[in-house]
Amino acid sequence: MKLADRWNLTGRTALVTGCTSGIGLAIGDELRDLGATVIGVARNESRLRDWWQARPGSRGIAGDVTRSDDRARIFAGIDRLDILINNAGTNIRKPATEYTDEEYAHLRTANQDSVFAMCRAAYPLLQAAGEAAVVNMVSVAAFHVLGTGAPYAMSKAAVVQLTRALASEWARDGIRVNAVAPWYIRTPLAEPVLNDPARLAAILARTPAGRIGEPAEVAAATAFLCMPAASYITGQCLAVDGGFGVSPVFG
Repeated sequence: MKLADRWNLTGRTALVTGCTSGIGLAIGDELRDLGATVIGVARNESRLRDWWQARPGSRGIAGDVTRSDDRARIFAGIDRLDILINNAGTNIRKPATEYTDEEYAHLRTANQDSVFAMCRAAYPLLQAAGEAAVVNMVSVAAFHVLGTGAPYAMSKAAVVQLTRALASEWARDGIRVNAVAPWYIRTPLAEPVLNDPARLAAILARTPAGRIGEPAEVAAATAFLCMPAASYITGQCLAVDGGFGVSPVFG
């Protein structure tokens, strides 16, 4: 395969959940710039309309990935799929003893159950593609205690293990499954933390790169895992963390 063919996504169709803001927005744009046809999924229909109308060649399907009827409708409108990006997710930050049962169930459903369901729903299309890629967005909270909230960390750790299991199970179908684990990235979800000077200082102190990451940097790593250039990479979790995972505890 020629070098140029290994490093682009021309002719491929990608589904990106949570595509209208933050990391999902950056991923959709990155994949599109690399030649993919992007199908964006988001709950807010008006924002989704603004998203696809500003991106010729892309299209949007409004839906909530936590709902089985919405998932069925999403996939009913797709006849080809080469790439699935499970990016949609949320968080509620509080001590473990303060979560209500409803909040815990919401986080588990949004961050964990929906990813499993989206992977299963996409499987026939990915299998038919012959060479396909799934990238699940997780977090360094899957591996480190960050104070982000126990249910969030649990759900992201579960998706890391799901990624490994599906990578092994689906390799025979030509489907690669990987995950990307960001540290703090400048997104709307992270704003409440990054706007707190004390917390921001603590984050930067644990980040060898000395700054907050940008959505485009997560998007670049995600796109790489979708490319033919990454054809022998599956079952991995790539940290995009500015060195957080190797930062010294002291000194």
